[in-house]
Amino acid sequence: MDLTGRQIVLGVTGGIAAYKSADLVSRLRHLGAGVHVIMTRNAAEFVSPLTFQTLSANQTVTDTFQAPEYWNVEHVALAKLADVFVIAPATANILAKMAHGIADDMLSTTVLATKAPILVAPAMNTGMWTAEATRANMRILAERGVHVIGPGNGLLACGDSGDGRMSEPAEIVEAIGSILTARRDLEGLKVLITAGATRERLDPVRYLTNDSSGKMGFALAEAARDRGAEVTLVKGSTTAAVPAGVRIVPIESTEDLLAAMQKEAPEQDIIIQAAAPADYRARETAPEKIKKKAGEDLILQLVETPDVAREIGRNKRKGQILIGFAAETEKLKENAVRKLDRKNLDMIVANDVTLPGAGFGTDTNIASLITREGTEDRPLQSKRALAEDILDRAVLMRRAQG
Repeated sequence: MDLTGRQIVLGVTGGIAAYKSADLVSRLRHLGAGVHVIMTRNAAEFVSPLTFQTLSANQTVTDTFQAPEYWNVEHVALAKLADVFVIAPATANILAKMAHGIADDMLSTTVLATKAPILVAPAMNTGMWTAEATRANMRILAERGVHVIGPGNGLLACGDSGDGRMSEPAEIVEAIGSILTARRDLEGLKVLITAGATRERLDPVRYLTNDSSGKMGFALAEAARDRGAEVTLVKGSTTAAVPAGVRIVPIESTEDLLAAMQKEAPEQDIIIQAAAPADYRARETAPEKIKKKAGEDLILQLVETPDVAREIGRNKRKGQILIGFAAETEKLKENAVRKLDRKNLDMIVANDVTLPGAGFGTDTNIASLITREGTEDRPLQSKRALAEDILDRAVLMRRAQG
């Protein structure tokens, strides 16, 4: 990635993740970008402004009334200078200010004045991230076209575990690059993506499922959204943060998935099935919790669930692009090619989930893009990068169909 000559305005707010922003500045500078940092007063309690000034080789702005580096009203000058405006970490406080047009410090004033694309990398306690007030603010920002990366899931500084970790600097740099080179080649198209695992109930408290996190499907949804598509996301059980700016259709079981797909699929231009539906369900779901009986084994009778991709493939309309996924542990390409034909797909994305960096729950993937014309092997890369590759192929296949 070459960002030579690009000007990035970086807002740093008051959270422990502010230390990661120093690495972000360093990475952007190494790619040739000019970086201009605005810090809130609380951010300066975590990292010294001098750190950012040294790394960026530009004055770090912390006060609306400090002497300007630019011979202009500084918040206007920086707002106009930005090719992209990034806030990392973005606390619940700055997100609320942005959603409601509050401009009471240098950062909130400048971001309100900018016409540049805005990218926020939320970082906060899980309870704050999932609070209805924050969710409402994120919906407002999504409607205005604000780009969002993360937050990730894991152990937080407060000791809790869950959604709220700021995305890693490398991921944020990649997102910045995507924004600066944004293509709108999916404008006017409807894209349907499935993500996550299904749950097949055994009783009111137990179910059969798998380890799918939804990260691959979410990366596809975000990439399609950023390329101008009208995105519908059919979402099962997931552990990753749900992307903003897309229409969500929640499902639980494979039967639910089939019903949702049969309803949504006919109107779609591109369908990418990245969900991991269960292959089997219990023949009967117990109405009450199944009790343990000492000394007795529990025998479950399982029956096949519907093959959702195959059902959608049977009703594929002319001009529609269907893409599936094959998560395998052996005979990767052989199994994937069989699925390609059986399910009437245009392309199948095959990955060996036993490989390091390619399994469920990771932020990276290793995949083969298989069509009837051949196979393109993709190296270890982020799921967002793989999502862009998949959409590139989908666009080419649509053009080839005329």
